[in-house]
Amino acid sequence: MLTLALYNTYDPRKLHEAHLRAIARAGPIARAYGFHLALVGFPLEGKPLEVAREVSDHTTIGEGGKYLIELAEENRFHLLEFPKGGFPPQFGVPVATTRKPDEGREITPLELAERAFRGESFLLLIGLGRHGLPKETFKTARYHMDITGKRVSLETCTAMGAIAARISTLMEALRWRSRGRRI
Repeated sequence: MLTLALYNTYDPRKLHEAHLRAIARAGPIARAYGFHLALVGFPLEGKPLEVAREVSDHTTIGEGGKYLIELAEENRFHLLEFPKGGFPPQFGVPVATTRKPDEGREITPLELAERAFRGESFLLLIGLGRHGLPKETFKTARYHMDITGKRVSLETCTAMGAIAARISTLMEALRWRSRGRRI
């Protein structure tokens, strides 16, 4: 299982337009590339399907929130609290996405795709806010990954798309290779 996890660093008490836009944009990306979507520390109440419907009422993105609702109906949309002692283990190994990975914790997109292809689960943490992921999240994450491989900073929604597209493309290539086809 691969999960895109938007980590809220805006405002943990009040829902803002930036929250809604990011959620609305993340739904179609997760749906298109076969990922789960988790929201970490968002000021939302209710079950995932209720939240998906509420967000859908405020957007035209993703065919009016259709893909977010589909994720929720398939139990692939999750609402998580800020981690106190780590992230829930059912989401797999936490990976901080960053342009500045710690050398001792760095995992490349190809390494992650190979391990996911073999059945490992990963929680890909993406900071939503000006300052990205909090420092304690980098300490909690077992791995750090730079999706560009070139240490280039990406805007949050651009990063979401790049992460999902690159990992799923690498996994598709691995599937082809495992079937004896040329890449």
